[in-house]
Amino acid sequence: MLYAIICEDVPDSLAMRLQTRPDHLARLQALQNLGRLVLAGPHPAIDTDSPGDAGFSGSLIVAEFDALEDAQAWADDDPYKAAGVYNHIIVKPFKQVFPQ
Repeated sequence: MLYAIICEDVPDSLAMRLQTRPDHLARLQALQNLGRLVLAGPHPAIDTDSPGDAGFSGSLIVAEFDALEDAQAWADDDPYKAAGVYNHIIVKPFKQVFPQ
């Protein structure tokens, strides 16, 4: 089943994000290599694709896991969480309707 992993950053997280980004992306790449990643990306803190020093306010990941507990465990083990980038993570089932 698909799960949405909705992450909210702590204030002023950009420096921690940049330092931890390679490890975070490696985990996402592993999901993609398994064919389980639907989409992933950050939420810019301002209304632009390139927020510069404004940084990001969080992230969204949609991926396939066997159960909610597996998705939650994966999210809890994210390098951004370990580094203190994420203040809060919500994991919930997701039903993709479009695109088909």
